[in-house]
Amino acid sequence: MSTVYNQELGTMRFDLQVIASWIEPGARVLDLGCGNGDLLEYLKKHKQVNGTGIEFSEEKVARCIERGLTVLQGDFRKEVCDYPEGRFDVVVLSQTLQQIRDPKELLIDLLWIGKRVIVSFPNFAHWSARLQILCTGMAPITDQLPYEWYNTPNIRVISIKDFKKFLRILGVRTVKEVAINTHHHDYKGNIVKYLRNLRATYGIMMLERMQ
Repeated sequence: MSTVYNQELGTMRFDLQVIASWIEPGARVLDLGCGNGDLLEYLKKHKQVNGTGIEFSEEKVARCIERGLTVLQGDFRKEVCDYPEGRFDVVVLSQTLQQIRDPKELLIDLLWIGKRVIVSFPNFAHWSARLQILCTGMAPITDQLPYEWYNTPNIRVISIKDFKKFLRILGVRTVKEVAINTHHHDYKGNIVKYLRNLRATYGIMMLERMQ
């Protein structure tokens, strides 16, 4: 996989570029915490998906609507409970898992309403974070985790190894997985094939329930 798929894909975060490449044309997609709608707009335009988003920020929802997207304003943790089993082909949860209070319950709910779930999350075990803790004895600050301990929205510390162990305990099957290392404000990056838990800034996985 190249660092950018095409010029328009290159305007999205690199993890969203990977996610977009995994979604089949015409799929029914739910994007949770969809932000300004970059992923949904790309999928609608280039893959003709039936896409819906849920976003808490009213300002971002307004931006999505201006772009012609179907986006609901609200807390997606509550909204997902209103959908029936198998309503979507793919549910996307990008860079949000570390901010969820009940990740186990949420993932179970998402695998109920979606045939597959794609999750991306920052890897707290990246070498730069480890080095900062070792050298300074303080909570690390990186490009991917740019907050002080007292103002961070992240309430979970997740590494790629942690999440894979969590999936085994939960009995969830991994359909696809990739580790990436990002740079240039996360819009460009590369695939990490070796020492992923040490070298990757993000993990991305496509999940489904065991049959």
